[in-house]
Amino acid sequence: MKNKKKIIVIFGVFVIIGLIYASFLQFKISQYSNEDAPKNADYLIVLGARVKGTVPTLVFASRINAAAKYAKENQDTVIIASGGKGSGEAISEAESIKRELVKQGINETRIILEDRSTDTYENIDFSKKLIPQDAMSGLVVTNTFHLYRAISIARDQGLDVQGLPAKTPWKAVIKSYTREYLAITKFYLQRYVL
Repeated sequence: MKNKKKIIVIFGVFVIIGLIYASFLQFKISQYSNEDAPKNADYLIVLGARVKGTVPTLVFASRINAAAKYAKENQDTVIIASGGKGSGEAISEAESIKRELVKQGINETRIILEDRSTDTYENIDFSKKLIPQDAMSGLVVTNTFHLYRAISIARDQGLDVQGLPAKTPWKAVIKSYTREYLAITKFYLQRYVL
């Protein structure tokens, strides 16, 4: 009986710690996803996501739409489309961003392709090398769930950027946030422990 009680108590403690940690992560995500993006940024880095053949997923399309809206309202902003070609993708994520932006009326001369990256770290690292030399202010465009980690990675790499949040489609909320909690945990471990 004593052992059973001990196991229940230990399990309960872990559950409470887990809930506190998840609440902390959700607070950080919310903090970053509710900020207003400043106008007239010199550049946008649009982070890629999954492409089904040549069609962006709902999550990805949301990022592209947010970038297109901003680009129409801020005509001098340069767009860096970031993302390589993964399995099941007929084109690179960068090419998908470009095609969709052009469809929405954005002049392709404003779009720079970064089509080698395979994750958020590489998105930022490779895109950083394509930022125009005279550019000062930049924005990272991604979904609300991803913004905190993406901006943290960018700032760790010396970029002084802010976020342009794209809505997370309801269909993708549970899967996206669960995966992001794990990704942020990995990010913390790499940053503070390893």
